[in-house]
Amino acid sequence: MRIVVLAGGIGGARFLRGLKAAVAPGDEITVIGNTGDDIHLFGLKVCPDLDTVMYTLGGGINEEQGWGRAAETWSVKEEMKAYGVGPDWFGLGDRDVATHVVRTQMLGAGYPLSAVTEALCARWQPGVRLIPMSDDRVETHILIDGEGGEGRRAVHFQEYWVRLHAGVPAHAIVPVGAEDAKPAPGVLEALAEADVILFPPSNPVVSIGTILSVPGIRAAVAGAAAPVVGLSPIVGGAPVRGMADKVLAAVGVESTADAVARHYGAELLDGWLVDTADAGAVAAVEAAGITCRAVPLLMTDPAATAAMARTALALAAEVRR
Repeated sequence: MRIVVLAGGIGGARFLRGLKAAVAPGDEITVIGNTGDDIHLFGLKVCPDLDTVMYTLGGGINEEQGWGRAAETWSVKEEMKAYGVGPDWFGLGDRDVATHVVRTQMLGAGYPLSAVTEALCARWQPGVRLIPMSDDRVETHILIDGEGGEGRRAVHFQEYWVRLHAGVPAHAIVPVGAEDAKPAPGVLEALAEADVILFPPSNPVVSIGTILSVPGIRAAVAGAAAPVVGLSPIVGGAPVRGMADKVLAAVGVESTADAVARHYGAELLDGWLVDTADAGAVAAVEAAGITCRAVPLLMTDPAATAAMARTALALAAEVRR
């Protein structure tokens, strides 16, 4: 079976770990990774979501925080601060820096991001094929109120999330560069050849939504022969982690399991899983033309996550087009 997953960072990576444990030997998993969170810092190209997937599945992630390297040290960050070089709100760990140096060198030598990602994965052996959504530069920006009441301004997603902690209202989400981007080699082919397409409990706006904003990807998902099943990132009216509620509000979507399903729509989704706490949302989702089931959706441990993945695959078999 060929499974394609559109994935963001921590939630997507942890779901993928459960999916790997749930699939049968010989099944193939292709991950289309969000690159809208990418940022250039200290002269380096940083791809947080791609790296979180790679480190999580390759055994190098900091398990407690869900991002960055295990057993990390911060000497470079401290030295940059001593030199007065910013931004001081985003630090790169010493082990993590090596990944960004290699990526930046390869990009500078003319390799596309998809080829660079494949080379980095050769070290980590994540057990999936990881493809960036695009080789072109796409960066998600957030429109917020200016300081001192001076109109509105756009900030990079990383500044909104890391420096501001999503503590100010988001008025619009703009994937800068997406309209001119092309899917990376292998993306459209993977979707066309898939037996199952999954939307994990990643952020529906700035993770999966950004992937879908690249011209051709949304149409490929909508037109795929494979069933498309998603898992709600909203449980009990709130995101399990992160700030999905803040960015959902910016696009006029309520932070409920059924509202997110309707945001994707029946043109994309065939099936949708909500948590048992949101069982009351099943009827509304099915009224929108999407088959829905209520099951436990908290990734409390690897076994629970694998059970979620198995349920998603079972629902895909049930709704197969």
